[in-house]
Amino acid sequence: MVEAQVEPTQGWQRVGLAALVALSVVGVALTVPTAGGTAPGARANDGTMTLAAAAEQRKFELGVPHDDALLAPHDHNDPATKNDVARGLAVGDDLGAAVDPTSAAERRAAASYVDGERALPDPRLVPTAAYPARTPAPADRFAMAGGCYALSGGGGTFGPYYFKATRLGGYLLHTAEGELTRNGNGSVEIAAKPGPAADWTVSGGPGAFTFQIDGAGALVAQGRTLTTGPAATPFQLRLVGGCPAYPEADINVSGEPFGGAAPYQEVRGFVDAHTHGMAFEFLGGKVHCGRPWHEYGAPYALEDCADHKLTGGKGALLESVLSGKPSHDPVGWPTFKDWPAPESLTHEGTYYRWLERAWRGGQRLFVNLLVENNKLCQLYPLKRNSCDDMTSIRLQAKDMRVMQDYIDAQFGGPGKGFYRIVQDPFEARRVINAGKMAVVMGIETSIPFGCTYKTVLGRDFPACSAAEIDANLDEMQALGVRQMELVNKFDNALAGVAGDAGAIGPLVNAANFLETGTFWAMEHCEPADGESADNAQITLPDISAGQQDALFGALGKVLGILPALPLYPQPAHCNRRGLTDLGVHTIEGLAKRRMVFDPDHLSVKARAASMDVIEDLGYAGVISSHSWSTPDTYPRIYRSGGFITPYAGDSTGFVEKWRRHLGWADSRYYFGFGFGADINGLGAQGNPRGAGVPNPVRYPFVGLGGVTVDKQRAGQRVWDINTDGVAQYGLYPDWVEDLRQVAEAQQRGDGAKIVDDMARGAEAYLQMWERAYGVRPDSCRNPGLRMSLAKAKKLGKRMVRKRMTTDRVIAKVGQPYLRLDKRFTFCAQAKKVKKNGKKTKRTVKVTVVVKLRPNGTVKKVRFRR
Repeated sequence: MVEAQVEPTQGWQRVGLAALVALSVVGVALTVPTAGGTAPGARANDGTMTLAAAAEQRKFELGVPHDDALLAPHDHNDPATKNDVARGLAVGDDLGAAVDPTSAAERRAAASYVDGERALPDPRLVPTAAYPARTPAPADRFAMAGGCYALSGGGGTFGPYYFKATRLGGYLLHTAEGELTRNGNGSVEIAAKPGPAADWTVSGGPGAFTFQIDGAGALVAQGRTLTTGPAATPFQLRLVGGCPAYPEADINVSGEPFGGAAPYQEVRGFVDAHTHGMAFEFLGGKVHCGRPWHEYGAPYALEDCADHKLTGGKGALLESVLSGKPSHDPVGWPTFKDWPAPESLTHEGTYYRWLERAWRGGQRLFVNLLVENNKLCQLYPLKRNSCDDMTSIRLQAKDMRVMQDYIDAQFGGPGKGFYRIVQDPFEARRVINAGKMAVVMGIETSIPFGCTYKTVLGRDFPACSAAEIDANLDEMQALGVRQMELVNKFDNALAGVAGDAGAIGPLVNAANFLETGTFWAMEHCEPADGESADNAQITLPDISAGQQDALFGALGKVLGILPALPLYPQPAHCNRRGLTDLGVHTIEGLAKRRMVFDPDHLSVKARAASMDVIEDLGYAGVISSHSWSTPDTYPRIYRSGGFITPYAGDSTGFVEKWRRHLGWADSRYYFGFGFGADINGLGAQGNPRGAGVPNPVRYPFVGLGGVTVDKQRAGQRVWDINTDGVAQYGLYPDWVEDLRQVAEAQQRGDGAKIVDDMARGAEAYLQMWERAYGVRPDSCRNPGLRMSLAKAKKLGKRMVRKRMTTDRVIAKVGQPYLRLDKRFTFCAQAKKVKKNGKKTKRTVKVTVVVKLRPNGTVKKVRFRR
């Protein structure tokens, strides 16, 4: 999750946000603990930033606990930063060490290695059906979803009705005039709008389907009239024509989605490792407008917030501050005049049909991060949900499964939808090769497991213990969580954060104070590479940009709530707070449970320490998911066997990130590339390059797997990546095509290269995840892991005899070098033999090909020198 920044010239927005924050904190200030006493001479540890004398004096006067902790800001909506290689910068205690550790020669070798990876043979892809084939009569109570049917029973025939699934086995029976609805008196008529009285539950089977309004009566045919009563009429359903389409967002992708020729082969597809699909619940459930699904479809899911509609889009202060626009058209469906849009950060971007378009366009792996920030939730005056981080996380996890069921309902039954929540990399591989999208559940929250802390007179008092962390990790693992960050916006009992910059920084810093009793502990630092530092804060000489901070501090003092916000020295800034012992314990707990650790948002000091822990553990389950790490860390992640998906941002900026990451690739591991959209996380999306560029995306274009992608339509709106940018999630296939155009214009041949690397992204994520499960890296890229030829032959015979499964083979031998259709390729080694038959000390590589049956068991093993 990110917070957005506006340009310093938007003075009214800065003042408005400051006023809103200052007034909002009244309701939560009473929760700040107070110290029993303070001494005027009390000071923080040496080396910390000293707050302004007046601010410190005011803290003593108020009796508020103090610690010289400040926090460095960072913002993803700022055009100057959202395309950076690192959205947060980094330093440790040794500033000279916080640099990109790779040499120019190493970077050239890494890029050359990736060129070789692209030359490897591709897995065989096969078309799979997007939707089940429709039969003249539905086979079960789920199969009529999206179909047009006439009902026959009780001596009459009725309809036709379009069956709009509201849930598994539940439907609206839609006509041109509206929905078949039960009235309060038991009669049945067509109502203009859907509602509970139009949501029919279907039971039974072919030839004897019954319809029931839950708790109100069953559908009954009396001659040529429909009514309701206690005894349901069994109906036959017959596929017909003539139904009007239910209002819904289009996909505009033709051609069947691709899957693999075998369930265990290498996968192809794009990966987004950082998105917030359930953000409609976070910050109290009233900040985010719209939701990713609704029982009654797009017209009800894609509505603006009530407070936005009430003022005609002119009173949406948070949206205005984040977007930089004073007002917006509050109408969503069907016109979508002002939203969704790249800079509209409080509106829904992951409606399920937009996810479906991304899947149809080639995406095969999607990490949904459950997100919350309790103090920012408390600051916002409107809410319907709990602000507790973990309560919100549990609610969002439940929502993911409800949405999975809803999508299944649209596709004809349980397990048939494209959106599949997976538990491990092996299940994910099967899902992707079946032509669907694997969905990984993760966490990005500011206070995970309640692990906040309070600082009293410079001493931390954590609110959690190691045992409580373990219990929470066990609960989250059982819930389905498989990827996690330690921090988001606030310092907590686990680690310090990188902070947020710009206009939003003072808000988050103030909330950090309310949460912990301290501001961010930012101090001046001078990273040797000029870029590995935490986010720069607004400083005293920055008069124009500091007006908001001054106003906030002044209002806070007038209201008697807070001291003035701290005054920071000139950048670069680094957070003094690093990784705590509880943070180390949490990382070790993630590794023990094979959960993927994401060091994003940590302070440079904490992130460097976290990578020390990862390296000491020899753990490969590590990912930087959205560019909140730094150049000193990226090579360490690759060397650990991890994976990186930079923040998507603008297409031109992303191409530059891709080029730089090529120089960090590690030749011991499979290389693929992905992106972190951070959509719905208050992270701005990619802006358009403009229709007048010489190399625009030309519609329709051929997407991954040979599908044809045209401009997407929803209601009256048609989106074009050239002029609209990534307005919503369904435009990510278009964005990948834009990457192709940008890279190709820069260097002939690079368009195909970047798309190839992106298409290998899902496989690279799965291989990282497999290594987190203890599967060894492949023995062809890693000569030191090759077994002797004699041992390999002995194991090969055992594989054939016992008909080992692919999972068992990988557990015994490690990751295959190639996974093509029904063949795995590994490497062994043998002594080099001279012409006279004598063996030498030198070894040669032996290629081992394991041939598999369709069910994934070993059929034969062949050896080739």
